[in-house]
Amino acid sequence: MKKRIISAIVMLAIVIPIVWYGGNLFRFGVGVVSILALKEMLDLNKSHHELPLLVSLVSVITLLLIVLAEYDGYSIMFGVTYRGIAILLLSLLGLSIFYDEKKYTATDALFLIGTIILLGVSFNAMILARMTDLYLFIYLILIFIFTDTFAMLMGMAFGHHKLIPKVSPKKTIEGSVLGSLIGTVVACVFYHFLVNSISVSVVLVTLALSILGQIGDLIFSKIKRENDIKDFSNLIPGHGGILDRLDSTIAIMLGFLLFYSLL
Repeated sequence: MKKRIISAIVMLAIVIPIVWYGGNLFRFGVGVVSILALKEMLDLNKSHHELPLLVSLVSVITLLLIVLAEYDGYSIMFGVTYRGIAILLLSLLGLSIFYDEKKYTATDALFLIGTIILLGVSFNAMILARMTDLYLFIYLILIFIFTDTFAMLMGMAFGHHKLIPKVSPKKTIEGSVLGSLIGTVVACVFYHFLVNSISVSVVLVTLALSILGQIGDLIFSKIKRENDIKDFSNLIPGHGGILDRLDSTIAIMLGFLLFYSLL
């Protein structure tokens, strides 16, 4: 527990100034985190074989192009970035032809492409949210924090019915429902006072994002179970890896892209 608390304090000391400052510092920070998240996903592949260095480098470059791209307005820059991303994605497929099946396969390529698009779009949405408004970004993070925290606490206090025991044995229906309700209320109150006036659509979107966050948590829990691992890495002592901390956030950021016009 002591290790977990110390790690949390260190993380907050690093993350809060970066989020508050925003701009290129935030973009740089998100870029670094996205690479670490990609590495954790690539490490899942090591049970079969380790990817060639060239493939790993192309994967990182492709990821960063997606994460750091400025899509707003579909400018000329977007066009260039889009073409660059398409070329690199095709390269990941094409490289599978030239490597032995013990090193890099077409299945590896599809796994990489799916992972890169998922992480790239999610982390790009994170940058979009922060660049739009600091308090909008905090609102999204509060949904994750309060839903996750109270789903656990309410589940411990009132949980009797398992949610999906094969995926996450400790999660309960009661904890999930109460966690989403509390997360929605807290985030909506914050939104009303610091982002914009509250409306029915904002409440519904907040609830939807809270539910999506829990689905994201379950999806990444299933990935860990399928690969027989407890954590994605030991990068953060007492907390696991990047994906262990951001599993819900990734789903919430994708939901943010869906519901952006309603906020």
